[in-house]
Amino acid sequence: MPSVIIDGQPLHYVDQGSGPAVLLGQSYLWDQHMWAPQIAALSQQYRVIVPELWGHGESGPLPAQTRTLDDLARQALALLDHLEIAQVNLVGLSVGGMWAAPLALLAPERVNSLVLMDTYLGAEPEATREQYFALLGAIEAAGAIPDALLDIIVPIFFRPGIDHDSALYQDFRQSLRDFPKDRLLQSIVPLGRLIFGRGDALEGLSRLNSDTTLVMCGNEDQPRPPAEAQEMADLIGCDLVLIPDAGHISSRENPDFVNEALLTFLTNHA
Repeated sequence: MPSVIIDGQPLHYVDQGSGPAVLLGQSYLWDQHMWAPQIAALSQQYRVIVPELWGHGESGPLPAQTRTLDDLARQALALLDHLEIAQVNLVGLSVGGMWAAPLALLAPERVNSLVLMDTYLGAEPEATREQYFALLGAIEAAGAIPDALLDIIVPIFFRPGIDHDSALYQDFRQSLRDFPKDRLLQSIVPLGRLIFGRGDALEGLSRLNSDTTLVMCGNEDQPRPPAEAQEMADLIGCDLVLIPDAGHISSRENPDFVNEALLTFLTNHA
């Protein structure tokens, strides 16, 4: 994978295919493989760019000056500048959407279209914010993600009925267990606090272009439920697509549906 130095750290990214550029923003605690089915499908017609979050995959640690979601948006824009991509189609899932929307507002002339998946631009509800901060504190204290925490964290990302013995579930669980202590302390924990301590950015959604924006959400997403997606779609004035049989990582739980929806949307907007 290629990389570029941004804010003093190496940001690794996938760059596959040719045609109009599509940038896929991933979820917290996942790497490029979260988008594997979409990279395979979209790269037949598009140039697919997938930056890995700081501290995830092969990317370096969270740069010291990264304090807000706007900083993540600015860093993604720096990647586009490095790649000399003048205009891009943004698809952001979870935290990927939390920085993709600010990027679209920061540089609207650079964004052809925007898809916000399983994400929420409001502040984290107090109850879940407290829960997530407690989990982050426990990870920090342990310098690892022990099994007791994995039993809490892993199910959050999937629909309730997923087979816990499936490769998708077990591979993700193992990837969290494998995080080294320095990566957890330098990147994962501080990035989590940045994400879950975010401010309310719903007000800006009305300034997005409703004709070139789409909201998508797994119909069984637990941390980012469809009601939040509907709230955002109403504020933007755009369509909402519910993804059947999918939780938070809808790109992996129902990839065929997601691929078809993205290809249809991009055909009309890229």
